[in-house]
Amino acid sequence: MSIWRTKTIEQSIQDTDEPGHRLRRDLSGLDLIVFGIGVIIGTGIFVVTGRQAAENAGPAIIAAFLVAGLVCALAAMCYAEFASTVPVAGSAYTFGYATLGEFVAWVIGWDLVLEFTLAASVVAVGWSEYAGDLIGTPTSVPVGGGYSVDLGAMAIVVLLGLVSVMGAKLSGRVTAVVVTVKVGIVLFIIAVGAFYVDTANWTPFVPPAEPVPTGTGSIGHQPLTQVMLGLEPSSFGLWGVIAAASVVFFSFIGFDVVATTAEETRNPRRDIPVGIFGSLVIVTILYMAVAAVVTGMRPYTELGVDAPLAEAFRAVGADWAATLISLGGVIGITTVILVLMMGQSRVAFAMSRDGLLPRGLSRTHPRFGTPYVMAAITTVSVALLAGLVPIGTLEEMVNIGTLFAFVVVSLGVIVLRRTRPDLPRAFRAPWVPVLPAVSALACVWLMLNLTVDTWIRFVVWMLLGTVVYFLYGVRRSRLA
Repeated sequence: MSIWRTKTIEQSIQDTDEPGHRLRRDLSGLDLIVFGIGVIIGTGIFVVTGRQAAENAGPAIIAAFLVAGLVCALAAMCYAEFASTVPVAGSAYTFGYATLGEFVAWVIGWDLVLEFTLAASVVAVGWSEYAGDLIGTPTSVPVGGGYSVDLGAMAIVVLLGLVSVMGAKLSGRVTAVVVTVKVGIVLFIIAVGAFYVDTANWTPFVPPAEPVPTGTGSIGHQPLTQVMLGLEPSSFGLWGVIAAASVVFFSFIGFDVVATTAEETRNPRRDIPVGIFGSLVIVTILYMAVAAVVTGMRPYTELGVDAPLAEAFRAVGADWAATLISLGGVIGITTVILVLMMGQSRVAFAMSRDGLLPRGLSRTHPRFGTPYVMAAITTVSVALLAGLVPIGTLEEMVNIGTLFAFVVVSLGVIVLRRTRPDLPRAFRAPWVPVLPAVSALACVWLMLNLTVDTWIRFVVWMLLGTVVYFLYGVRRSRLA
């Protein structure tokens, strides 16, 4: 029972036609671009931008977005080669199974389950807060003892769970409508906000490094690199820009979700690269433009609020615009929840079909052709977390999981080029093995700039997953 056994590309593709476990191919390249934009543009642009400008980067948050986007672009080339060559649900999990072995595949699948579930839960809570602010009515109900139930978050998760069960094409149509509105709001922010920009607010572009006030810089909240190098806790400066890039990376989570839909794409060898690169290029440009506008409208020290974009417009007297932006936030975040939940159900579906999770979880709906069992479990899990658990800000926890997945995919490209040079590749990443190696190192560097607490939680989750694998998956696997 070797934990390093691999599943051949041919076997993975053959499994996609198994009766009762087959997904319907309904998606086009345009659908994938829409999905990518739908999940990427959300809490990152509406919330994280202002907070990281205020806490770490100042106006250089523009550069932080560029750094994060470039790292994503490196990983995107590796994802595009894999997803177009192995058009199977599961994303990095499936790629790892084909190259690095079953145990690595399980670890990355377990990691993606954490990433997508927590991300969807956190975003659902953010949606509920925006909605409550917009309608002027709290969406959380106190239940005593200082606890409350977030009914708004639970309601939107259940509604979107039903949409995801009814088919990828319907989900794509819903996402397309919402993305059109969302991109319109973002362009509105850029166009109108430009009239209120004061270029003096961009000086200094990179604020000088400042020591963290005594009592607020505990080891757990420091970037791991600062602890390893023995540096004094600080914010801003070059280290602050790098730390901000590690956090705003949360804003780019989504293009890898496109890869999870490979099995539901009509022409994956052509459409997957189009969907990945199309969505990534568009949102990187929009993110940098919004960051430039919001830091030009207000001093960066005033952007550390819950709704920085809306507050920036209120501060210059454009209350009507702030209301419109809040509405855009509610609409925009909706698609993020939907696509994250779809990504989570597809990864767990692939793990179940391979026997690493109970096989019954990978049954597909006879009419809609969707993994309805896993979609239902995902919906319940996300609804409970979003509604009952005070999750708080978990961007970093989600980031470390995503970056780890990028490392595995980047290394996997190098391995597959050596083990299967004969395999037809619709898209070939350039400069292999140099580019994938640089991609992996860049992702590791961003991981090391996340906090010590984040690393501790990540290691604990991975150890728990290892125990589950050796108690169940190693013997139940279809390859065993």
